[in-house]
Amino acid sequence: MAAFAVQYTYVDDASRVATFRPEHREHLSELHREGTLLLSGPLSGEPGALLIVLADSAEEALAKLDGDPFKRERVIADRSVREWTVVIGQLPGA
Repeated sequence: MAAFAVQYTYVDDASRVATFRPEHREHLSELHREGTLLLSGPLSGEPGALLIVLADSAEEALAKLDGDPFKRERVIADRSVREWTVVIGQLPGA
């Protein structure tokens, strides 16, 4: 398993983001409990977030996030994924 940094860019509609945020966070909390999602949180500036996911490939990392209500409700305008090699420090499970 490798760690992947997934960046979400949200639509520019704070009300829409707020409407689906509780369901989004519950879904991500479930992925965290099962060990798929290591870290997640909003980014400053443009509306979006950074998620650290364990997977065997970039495609699998995105597939693991496909059930996110933000994706279903088209709150995510764009998402990108890159493998992340931790050099200093340690991530559990990575």
